[in-house]
Amino acid sequence: MSLSAAVLAVSPIDAYRWTHHRVPVRPEVDPLDAGGEYGIRIHYVSCLPPPQTEKKGVILLIHGFPQTWYQFRHVITPLSNAGYHVIVPDYRGAGESTKTSQYEAVFTKDVMAADLHILLTEKMGITEKVHVVGHDIGGMIAHAYAVQFPEHTASVCWGECPLPGSKIYHERKATTQFWHFVFHSIPDLPEVLIAGKVREYQKHFFDRLCQNPAAFTPTDLDVYATAYSASGAMRCGLNVYRAFERDTLHNSQWVKDNGKSEVRCLALWGDASFAKKEDALAMCEEFYSNSDFADVTDCGHWIAEEQPGQFIDRVLKWVG
Repeated sequence: MSLSAAVLAVSPIDAYRWTHHRVPVRPEVDPLDAGGEYGIRIHYVSCLPPPQTEKKGVILLIHGFPQTWYQFRHVITPLSNAGYHVIVPDYRGAGESTKTSQYEAVFTKDVMAADLHILLTEKMGITEKVHVVGHDIGGMIAHAYAVQFPEHTASVCWGECPLPGSKIYHERKATTQFWHFVFHSIPDLPEVLIAGKVREYQKHFFDRLCQNPAAFTPTDLDVYATAYSASGAMRCGLNVYRAFERDTLHNSQWVKDNGKSEVRCLALWGDASFAKKEDALAMCEEFYSNSDFADVTDCGHWIAEEQPGQFIDRVLKWVG
């Protein structure tokens, strides 16, 4: 573990400048929703740069599964201290955002990315291009954001996911390494089997894909278990996976109709994760004209939690 990562891992989280918000981004789309009168509401954390700091831009951080905005707790303030307005949402169905009762059609990544675009442009009034950084499911959403809204994307950084529509996704989606892709896609059964065992199920994910298990304290596990034990949360989390084949069609059709994206793209991976440089760049190069690669050493899948210092270093170097 690097010195910066070790210090960050044991230091108290500086949340002094964080503000929490929950705003409606779409009108009512599902009359069965408990919160239907509010439509789709997105919860997010906002952290502005310190006063008298040169303002350098906006960074949007998009979490993965089985996580929430809390995934980025170690990196929000350091990124902001470098001069960036850092925005960290719970995507639809996760954390404190709306858990729609509709099924996978409303969990395609183009729809989830559009939620965040509405949040930034219409609700927060951000007109400048933003740096979009996504991990795991958030990486799929970050890709969808960049290709749909290039005029609002300064750069995209994504990784730790086989991107639907890519050759690697098709080759690996049914392998034992990605057993959960198949399990999560089965209607209704996973919810029944996971019920009452959310914490144990999540810990299996963290332990199996982790190079640094100490990154997750009992408190951290409790935070995630509480979030996904909420009514509808696990169903929404699984519907995100059930939409993958729709995402495959969307991504393939997009590049067929529009060609490769001109947004500059960074593939960011843990060096002990499942994809190496050649595979990561191959996925990027199917969809982007300008791609680069960076890895995080002594790290598994959970980069911002296992090695937050290196995550900060890589992201700041890239966006800068």
